[in-house]
Amino acid sequence: MAIADDLTKQLSPLIEDLGYECVGIEYISNPKNRVVRIYIDSPAGIDVDDCEKVSREVSAWMDVEDPVSGEYSLEVSSPGIERPLFRPEHFERFIGERAEIHLIGPQVNEATGQRQRVFKGVIGQVVRADDGVSVVLESEQGEHTLPLAEVARAKLKPDMEALLKEAKARHS
Repeated sequence: MAIADDLTKQLSPLIEDLGYECVGIEYISNPKNRVVRIYIDSPAGIDVDDCEKVSREVSAWMDVEDPVSGEYSLEVSSPGIERPLFRPEHFERFIGERAEIHLIGPQVNEATGQRQRVFKGVIGQVVRADDGVSVVLESEQGEHTLPLAEVARAKLKPDMEALLKEAKARHS
């Protein structure tokens, strides 16, 4: 995670200077195909030209600064409908929305007593305390308080069936 955090700190100002929000950066360290994936957004949305523009600038910067040694693929993308959540502000922005959170290691589910790493539910609140930030996820099994320091990855997980019904109703 350290490489992704470093890249986020270094690249966010460049991406913002181009007129985009740097939603977050993922670094996937697969020995056969390492990937740097950058998610960008803007109030007007993101299209292929936006991704290409950011990709060109980031690629040039990475060629000079060389923050990732060796070969890797650079991907620039919109966050999409299953938007990744990286920072506390992201979770706060989407309170009331469905999400899927994967933890680094398993945590005991208070309701079932079982250890699990993946939690699905509705983002209830974000709790900031002296010992860190946690997200309260509300599911059918109850509330789960998940420390952000233990989150490996998180994303919105909208109800696709409800969205399809809504879209069909609008076009009828």
